[in-house]
Amino acid sequence: MEDLRKAYHIYLKLERGLSANSIEAYEQDLQKLITFFADPANGLTHSIQDATYDDLQAFVYQQFAHSNISNRSQSRILSGIHAYYHFLLYHRYRDDDPSQLIEMPRREVHLPETLTLDEVNRLVSAIDLSTAEGHRNRAIIEMLYGSGLRVSELVNLRLSNMYRTEQYMLIHGKGSKDRLVPISPEAEKWFTYWMEDRSHLPIQSGQEDFAFLNHNGHQLTRAMIFTIIRRLAATAGITKTISPHTLRHSFATHLLQNGADLRVIQQLLGHENITTTELYTHLDIHDLKQAILTYHPANQS
Repeated sequence: MEDLRKAYHIYLKLERGLSANSIEAYEQDLQKLITFFADPANGLTHSIQDATYDDLQAFVYQQFAHSNISNRSQSRILSGIHAYYHFLLYHRYRDDDPSQLIEMPRREVHLPETLTLDEVNRLVSAIDLSTAEGHRNRAIIEMLYGSGLRVSELVNLRLSNMYRTEQYMLIHGKGSKDRLVPISPEAEKWFTYWMEDRSHLPIQSGQEDFAFLNHNGHQLTRAMIFTIIRRLAATAGITKTISPHTLRHSFATHLLQNGADLRVIQQLLGHENITTTELYTHLDIHDLKQAILTYHPANQS
């Protein structure tokens, strides 16, 4: 079994091209199934490699029937199970896929929190440019909102992947997929100011190529970006619960509202599937509905 798990890990990493976080999640899902098969109370005498459709149905029932696991979490666990049996089929450890008929739960549509343009401006205005981190923080906001980067993409952004003359960045996204993303003129302006400040930092060995550093010359962490944004939101009087991802959502939503093509937004965000990007069309429809309820004379009391 251990050899099979190692082969599965290689399959997820090299053939599926998944990120380290996704691989860890898939392997945790597999461990849930292993634990289920190993429990004598379940009466299973064969291995998960020889699982039947009924075995997997029993596993699903045990995992989800009496729990409050969200549809999203259920989908993630089942994706892991589907991936494992597809691996076994693909590499001929099995002649069939017993997970093929296991239905995925209906995905809940959660409209992401976004900022209005006024709130974005207030967030930017809350940055104290007189501090040592002021120019850096302004450049960070401009990168997140102006280019739609994920927070992981921002903290791992390298100077060697920034083509500032051409105003493009090479971004290493989810699943080790690369994409070119424009640098907005506003982001370039504030990044130039930050580079001047950065040149005076005691940059640590091995950290020289990271675009954004802390005052000790170390790569910024995801947690630090979250803290920066939440502090700015509090200063700006923004009561919404926001995160770096809120700026990414706002980037996509504002592009869509101003007429950008959905395929262009998909490319900019690095979404593999257009269905993910279509979430923003639901958000836009929601905004239109709210506009009718608020401003149409038939709805005025």
